[in-house]
Amino acid sequence: MKLLRYGPKGQEKPGLLDADGGVRDLSAHADDIAGAVLEPAGLARLAALDPASLPKVSGSPRLGPCVGHVGKFICVGLNYADHAEEAGMDVPPEPVLFAKATSAITGPNDDVIIPKGSEKTDWEVELGIVIGAEAAYVDEADAMDHVAGYCVINDLSERAFQIERAGQWIKGKSADTFGPIGPWLVTRDEVPNPQDLAMWLEVDGHRYQDGSTRTMVYGVAHLVHYISQFMSLQPGDIISTGTPPGVGMGQKPQVYLKPGQQMRLGIDGLGEQMQRTRAWGP
Repeated sequence: MKLLRYGPKGQEKPGLLDADGGVRDLSAHADDIAGAVLEPAGLARLAALDPASLPKVSGSPRLGPCVGHVGKFICVGLNYADHAEEAGMDVPPEPVLFAKATSAITGPNDDVIIPKGSEKTDWEVELGIVIGAEAAYVDEADAMDHVAGYCVINDLSERAFQIERAGQWIKGKSADTFGPIGPWLVTRDEVPNPQDLAMWLEVDGHRYQDGSTRTMVYGVAHLVHYISQFMSLQPGDIISTGTPPGVGMGQKPQVYLKPGQQMRLGIDGLGEQMQRTRAWGP
């Protein structure tokens, strides 16, 4: 299934994508794409529905974040061997974890706001893991049983805030609109091998990132296992798993986003995003 949320910001309704690419309303069967709906029993109930029996949503509604009420937004740094090489850094001996504020979450095609005072806003196409069953101290062999599905994430970063200011990376990762997720959550059964997905990102038509999850250092199962050793993971939590090379910081000379640009990005089988950038301000 491809589950989504549609409608005005803050008023999104649950839906799914039918075989013809149309949006079907799930409001009669789910309050939201969140929490218990993402647990195995909740997904099984939705999978048993005939999409043709659901009301068809007319027009082209705004797509919101594909998961609602996200409790934790956990990111993994330097998790692609070729990106670590691009950054001039060693592959870490364990996953590098940091948090992204949930207030950064936005729809896949919403505007990205460049923060006040920013000169180094950067892009990162990433595979997102959506947790479906509570995970605490899980074995790697059982980790995939705790995954509801996957989505596209643009892990935007302000590099000066992240690297050149004192403190932790979260400051450069958490500006409002710095976490577009979606367009939809693709359930795990539709992604037989998350470690073999092509991924890409373009700015104003120029392709900067053109990679694959094949070069991930720590794969999906290991990340769910590893993170669950330090904190429990709840249904609807999101793990952003790192980015391949081609970020703005890695260009020679470096390239950063400016107001009025357009990003397009996608991952095979998980859909595409498109964002316009604009300056902060009323």
